[in-house]
Amino acid sequence: MTSSAAAPLSDKHEVARRTTWVSVAVNSVLVVLQITIGFFAHSQALIADGVHSLADIVSDFVVLLANRHSGAKPDADHNYGHSRYETVASLFLGALLIAVGVGMLARAGTRIANLEDIPPLHMSALFVALVVLVSKEGLFRYMLREAQRVRSAMLIANAWHARSDAASSLVVAIGIVGSLAGVRLLDPIAAAIVGFMVARMGWVFGWEALQDLSDRALDEAAAADLRTLLLETPGVLDVHEMRTRKTGDLALVDAHILVDPLISVSEGHYIAETARSRLLTDSRVLDALIHVDPEDDMHVRSVANQPPRNDVAARLREALAGHGVHVEAVTLHYLSTGLEIQAVLAATDDARRLASVDLEALRARLGASRLDVMQSLDVHGALAAHDKPREAS
Repeated sequence: MTSSAAAPLSDKHEVARRTTWVSVAVNSVLVVLQITIGFFAHSQALIADGVHSLADIVSDFVVLLANRHSGAKPDADHNYGHSRYETVASLFLGALLIAVGVGMLARAGTRIANLEDIPPLHMSALFVALVVLVSKEGLFRYMLREAQRVRSAMLIANAWHARSDAASSLVVAIGIVGSLAGVRLLDPIAAAIVGFMVARMGWVFGWEALQDLSDRALDEAAAADLRTLLLETPGVLDVHEMRTRKTGDLALVDAHILVDPLISVSEGHYIAETARSRLLTDSRVLDALIHVDPEDDMHVRSVANQPPRNDVAARLREALAGHGVHVEAVTLHYLSTGLEIQAVLAATDDARRLASVDLEALRARLGASRLDVMQSLDVHGALAAHDKPREAS
């Protein structure tokens, strides 16, 4: 699988800081022009668009604040980092835009209900509207290019917000042209349209952020890519119970991998670490937790009711000691089909003594007749002290 490489986190935050300050500077100039000229030119649509630009400045500072805090490293209170500051910022931005949009609609409705009180517009309103339109479109193209380069959902959303500003400015310009042509109703209608566009954009941002804060998963295509990465890991036989949840632009991944049940714990851990490392090569993954299964625990019975290691090992040693057989080490394999035991003996003569052991009677004595307690038994000769396996029980 191939995926676009993500920019380093430091680059992402630097781009966010730079593009947002450019947006603040542009919108600050536009707000002064729109509200001042809109007031003297008697254009409610231009004033509404100025309030919209003012809301953009507030949202830009929200983005700057979120960008500063989301880049903080994990700490005792936030073990997974602070990426969701971006999502919270998007939610706040959405609520702000809804409030501004509703206010614009209310003001436009009042103006439409009192058309006779609307004074004629001045030509300067159209000039400012066109300047704003060109400025907002240029700002959108700049911000979108930079946001796509570092693959930041929050910055992309902020860029499209600038495009919505350009669209609203176009509506304002059309409304002003109509009003200058003698149809005074068009100016408050343009203001109402701007209010609706602002409120709708706020709803979209807020809803998307709310979904992410509710642990929304990655889309199916992205999840399939991650599953493929796991399945292609050497030693992984299958993958099940894979779950993802978004945190900011990235996602946390939990997955169960199926491995050979008879390999060592250390090899199973190695396979899990390899699988996790492969997941982290995907730019969408913040962190991953891999659970190792010797069997597909979604379709087999639990092994939790099988006897504990200390009990099994003690009974096995006691039973074999009566036949002069000394157990050096015991390895247990807990499987849904039963408990498999591998025993390593200490001396070569133990192999001859083992022939006198009634394995069926031994199973009964161990109190585990329902288990395959002696499926395999490794017999080794006398070992040098430094070669003897360490006691595991």
